[in-house]
Amino acid sequence: MSAPAAHDGLLLFDKPAGITSHDVVLQIRRRLGRESKVGHAGTLDPFATGLLIVLVGRATRAQRFVMALPKRYEVTARFGALSSTGDPEGEITLTGRVPEGDLSLPTGVLRQRPPAYSAVKVGGRRAYALARAGVSFELPEREVTVHRFQETRRDGDQRDFVIECSSGTYVRSLIADLGDAYCVALRRTRIGSFDVRDADPERLLPLEQALRQIESSD
Repeated sequence: MSAPAAHDGLLLFDKPAGITSHDVVLQIRRRLGRESKVGHAGTLDPFATGLLIVLVGRATRAQRFVMALPKRYEVTARFGALSSTGDPEGEITLTGRVPEGDLSLPTGVLRQRPPAYSAVKVGGRRAYALARAGVSFELPEREVTVHRFQETRRDGDQRDFVIECSSGTYVRSLIADLGDAYCVALRRTRIGSFDVRDADPERLLPLEQALRQIESSD
């Protein structure tokens, strides 16, 4: 890949499954040069795919503004089973309890506890690292807003949903709260007014244009 001509702006990256958000940052940094400032605005779990906004150069100063933007996800949930991590990478326990009919899908302001296997810091360490080490802890609840929670497909023990929510919302927790269920696929399709359909790791969105788009997302 060739490097963008300017080094201040946003890259819209469509992250594939199997790599971390940090892997994407390292990939971009190697391409632009080790001296380049590169970061991202909102972690995607390794199993998840979709829009990851990569900040380059002076755009890294806008990280908190990008992270505060609302998100849109498409998720496939499997019912009748539990996952220790809320996704396919955890220990799966079959329960066979598959709901029938329509589900009650919560929207509005909700109280939510982040999953133990998350990037939230506890005493300076990531929660997922403590969980993997067998350390017992409980994360405090937080207030999040779910603007849209809509079922779009139903097939046997699996259902698809579209979720539009505030920053800081854990989709894995929303799905787990529906019953014996976990996420088998998760794709982030939108962050504010930035859409995954516009993702192109070769095209750097200039900083001034990006800032105008961030403002229009509020």
